[in-house]
Amino acid sequence: MPDQLIESQLEFNEVCDRIRASGIVAFDTEFVSEDTYRPELCLLQFATSDLCVAVDPYRVEDLSAWWQIMTDEQTTVIVHAGREEVRFCVHRCGDRPRRLFDIQIAEGLRSRSYPLAYDNLIRRVLNKKIHNKETRTDWRRRPLNRKQIDYALDDVRFVIDVWQTQSRSLESKNRTHWAEAEFERMIQEVAGERSGENWRRLSGIHKLKPRDLAVARELYRWRDKQAEERNQPIRRVLRDDLLIDVSRRHPITEQDLLATRDMNRSNFRRSASQLVECVKAGMAVAESDLPKVSQAKSANSEEHVLGKLLGIALANRCAELDVSTSLVGTTNDLRMLIREHLGDNNDQEPSRLGSGWRAEVCGDLLGRMIDGKISLRVGDARSSHPLVFEEVDEPRDLEQ
Repeated sequence: MPDQLIESQLEFNEVCDRIRASGIVAFDTEFVSEDTYRPELCLLQFATSDLCVAVDPYRVEDLSAWWQIMTDEQTTVIVHAGREEVRFCVHRCGDRPRRLFDIQIAEGLRSRSYPLAYDNLIRRVLNKKIHNKETRTDWRRRPLNRKQIDYALDDVRFVIDVWQTQSRSLESKNRTHWAEAEFERMIQEVAGERSGENWRRLSGIHKLKPRDLAVARELYRWRDKQAEERNQPIRRVLRDDLLIDVSRRHPITEQDLLATRDMNRSNFRRSASQLVECVKAGMAVAESDLPKVSQAKSANSEEHVLGKLLGIALANRCAELDVSTSLVGTTNDLRMLIREHLGDNNDQEPSRLGSGWRAEVCGDLLGRMIDGKISLRVGDARSSHPLVFEEVDEPRDLEQ
């Protein structure tokens, strides 16, 4: 089957049979997300060792055969920056991928390059240059021309070759389990995005009091439902900053609600009565049932200084192991690790640096530094990792 655009259900089913027989497939999608509640799936691309095709979901209505493959235990699905592909899978079939390999994540576990754009990754791993002249394409428009199809197919054409190189490299470095754990974490994060506590991720939510939080929760749930029913982006229904402002002001009349400048727009006026009802519902929540204020707190001076020091140590360790610092840990991860070791974690989730493959990379080392059991000094100043970590003969007593 030559490179082509699949537009019939029969041909699509045949492609799925060949993918299933192959046991491994590169997968990518083209979508548009600006105008709808969920991104609109416009094209699917697949490549195995003997086929490279695109599928038009506007012509092939039943894609269930593919989603069944993506969620089975037999087929390895290879993606690049595949969060959106995982989202499509979870939404379309209510299940999650089982055997997924993300070449963008994998590259960050065998080098310090993360996140790499697809064309840069292909150039780095395979020394191939691919075109990227169709990045502004409106993938909803039909018919697609040959250049657009070729561009889309290039997004999967070389993926299996990259995967083979990365797999060998990760295996030789004994990091295959790192990659598998990180793919699983990414899938779990995407699958959990629709949880009932997503309202706590709102920007500015940490500044609200318990009563404000109850109102914000009601407004968030209303907004999400409205956006889905209207098939509009959430921000078009009610921006985050306006949601936070209403949650803080508690307006219980439409006049009060629309008093601020940005709220006095036609779409908000049409929804004013519903927004006021959300506020009233939040205000009616019993004191005992109010959401708890997040225990997260700003870094104090000690955490700030320690965080800077550990950040330097982390960068040195990642350079030594040739792994991406940004993939291993963030500033917040370092802060959480510090609080764990100082007994000031407030029963929050443990730091990612303290468990799994990240503990192998640096968590144990950084933890021992916090505990005073490891010191560091400059070794070879010309090295990419000039710091040397040494055991301390008599660790300090943190209680003193």
